Amino acid sequence: MKTDELIALLAEDAPVRMRHGRTMALALLVGAASSIAYMVLFVGIRPDMQAVVDTPRVFFKICQTLILAVVAAALVFQMGRPGVSLKARALALVLPTVLLVVGVTTELVAVPEQNWMASMMGHYADYCIFYVPVLSLAPLACLLLALKEAAPDNPGLAGAVAGLAAGAIAASVYAWHCPDDSPLFLAVWYTMAIMIVIFAGFILGRRMLRW
Repeated sequence: MKTDELIALLAEDAPVRMRHGRTMALALLVGAASSIAYMVLFVGIRPDMQAVVDTPRVFFKICQTLILAVVAAALVFQMGRPGVSLKARALALVLPTVLLVVGVTTELVAVPEQNWMASMMGHYADYCIFYVPVLSLAPLACLLLALKEAAPDNPGLAGAVAGLAAGAIAASVYAWHCPDDSPLFLAVWYTMAIMIVIFAGFILGRRMLRW
């Protein structure tokens, strides 16, 4: 019997408490809601958000992180289905990546070269590196628990994708607090923070999602 056929049979025979799609949707909803609640209650929305939300940099930051979160969430939906191709949804990650490249390029053109480093470093890089992983804890836990009820055929990859989704959700939430709006800051520090969550998801996935 081929490996793919064996995986399919095992997946069919495994006890299912709830349909995979509903489980993942619930995990995303609870995880995102928990992250938002923590941010509002303990971190706070930036005081001037109402005045700056429609400025180009802030609007771009919110849109780019939100699009990444949506695309990553769509990808993690597929991870619990053995044998299902991930190519189409994985390719969708090109969209937020291209948007980020466009944003950074525009910033480099608009800002004098001597100010590039200051724009990239911002003022609160350490906050970003701390709060994005913290805000990702609930989404990551919920997604890993949901995937544990499914049958991912690559536990490490499933955990990493869960980390990507959780980190992107956290980044899209933290964007409403962060006063550093440069696309250069977004490309460096938000990406670094999300990579930390991806790595954590990979390690946890290998441990938690084994058959």
